Amino acid sequence: MDFSLDDEQQALVASFADLLSKRSSPAHVRQAEPTGFEPALWRALGEVGVVEMAVPAERGGWGAGPIDLALVAEQVGASAAPAPVIEAQVAARLLASLDDPAASAALDAMLGGEQLETKAVRPVVDGVAELVPAGAVADAAVVLDGDRLRLVSLAASGARCPVANLAAAPLADVTVGDAAPLASGPAALVAFEAALDDWLLLTGAALVGLAGRAHRTTCEYARERRTWNAPIGSYQGVAHPLADDATAVDGARLLVHEAAWELGRHGRRGRELAAMAFAFASETARKATYDAVHFHGGVGFTLEADPQLYYRRARGWPRVWGAPQDAYGRAARARYHTSEAS
Repeated sequence: MDFSLDDEQQALVASFADLLSKRSSPAHVRQAEPTGFEPALWRALGEVGVVEMAVPAERGGWGAGPIDLALVAEQVGASAAPAPVIEAQVAARLLASLDDPAASAALDAMLGGEQLETKAVRPVVDGVAELVPAGAVADAAVVLDGDRLRLVSLAASGARCPVANLAAAPLADVTVGDAAPLASGPAALVAFEAALDDWLLLTGAALVGLAGRAHRTTCEYARERRTWNAPIGSYQGVAHPLADDATAVDGARLLVHEAAWELGRHGRRGRELAAMAFAFASETARKATYDAVHFHGGVGFTLEADPQLYYRRARGWPRVWGAPQDAYGRAARARYHTSEAS
């Protein structure tokens, strides 16, 4: 299959890359820490329709497919953008899939720019959804409580507890309370799992962007930094790991695109491939950002240097849901139609 980008997709990538290069430079990312949220950037992304693009046309959006969303997510990751693009898009797609008046009202509020909704990627345990992406800054969160999807308002006192983290992500533990259900039974479980597939795919795409940016930064440094009168990149101990990282980034991107294509056509391997893409992109980002810190030498781990921005996020973003081995387990269960318990 051919995953080459058409003219419209190339224009989409270029437009978001341009916007983010101006509004989400490393300096902007630092200024947004530790909350991991820059309201001005989020408003700018809203003006270009970052939420609308994720919503089907029949529900008032632009009807972009998973591959287009993955292309945007890669640019978000490449800039380490302090904006909840993935969380908002996944929540919007989830709300659009539900036949419920409250869900429709929440979606309309999102499309109108009045509300920021997010989705918990972990089911509720003892009344709390832990590590909700963008939970510290969103107005509401969709959570799975048993076999019910609930829309929890985060405006009430005590509804959320922000979680400090080295990835500078706006995470929060969310207390469900008596929030009314949007869906229940098998329909709720199906909708939650489909939204989780979207989140895994798009987070994997963001990690590809993150790894690619860290790798490019390191290659530039390896060409400029000299020791024994030669660029450090000319030595095998540096050149070979960087070559391995380049290959892994390309492979992770290809796997993300294949998963997006399969999800877009509702193929039977969509869940399996989305989990695999997330797992491999997580491993790739971890290795590429480690090498970025390592090959920058003594300055690489300092807060003044850029590599640590990517290093911390490469470890923090995936663990909001789980480790690569958890995703490989999900892929195996989807492949062989087994339950989590087995």
